[in-house]
Amino acid sequence: MPRMLDVSDEVRAEIGDEEADRLLVGDDAPGSYDCTSCRTPGDPEREPTSTVLFVGEETAVLAFAHANCIPSQVVSVSEEQLQGAVRSITGDSPAPAAAAAAGEAPQAVPGGQAVLGITSGLVLIGGELHPALVVEPTAPIARPGSTGPGDDFLPLLIEQGFIPVTDTSELPSPLHGWSVLLAAGQLHAVLQPGPQGGSPIHWWQAHQALSVTDGWRAAVNKTQRVLIYAAPVGSIGQQPREDLLRDALDKAAADGQLVAASMPLAGTPGA
Repeated sequence: MPRMLDVSDEVRAEIGDEEADRLLVGDDAPGSYDCTSCRTPGDPEREPTSTVLFVGEETAVLAFAHANCIPSQVVSVSEEQLQGAVRSITGDSPAPAAAAAAGEAPQAVPGGQAVLGITSGLVLIGGELHPALVVEPTAPIARPGSTGPGDDFLPLLIEQGFIPVTDTSELPSPLHGWSVLLAAGQLHAVLQPGPQGGSPIHWWQAHQALSVTDGWRAAVNKTQRVLIYAAPVGSIGQQPREDLLRDALDKAAADGQLVAASMPLAGTPGA
């Protein structure tokens, strides 16, 4: 009987009391599962387990996760992302890409529509590997209302709490209210605080969920935080290896063209 299963109030509200109670007594809960966050095996009878409900425009999927990976919660995703999560949960998704996985997605940012490139990689700091995401737009980002050709990407991020990086050997400071959504072992979004303290909103959202390496998932499962580095267009580029990515980050920092912050996984308390 899975006595260590957690069904949050928001999940219960979505699935109903009857289904929630069936889960808690073990009628519909799995004997074992692959954690929807870190993708390693779990057993609700032997370790604390969270119920995670993915809700799309038309369908919903209930998944399970280690409680120390992600708390029980409702995760709103697009229908396309939901189908990708289903394929991942059922084992029908493509294998994660090797080295640094990269992807681009249309994203509304201050100044208008832009495309933010996201590259995942591991960064060595203090002898420990940290999961990182590097954000670089494909065009200059203008401040709202600006008509000039300037690039305000970094100033806008600094105003939201990102810190300029001068030394990549130091851990970036936590950014309160921001988080990274990793679901079904794939990267879905970077979330920022909503207006007037409301629910978090997407700062960046993957058009299609991005795969990350097993090493990246293992690192984030250990640290429970993701380092976010951001640089203006043309500063980093698409680097085929993580050592080259680190070299590009070092150069951007030396040129004063790099900001960073650390963020928890979505649903976990901010620092």
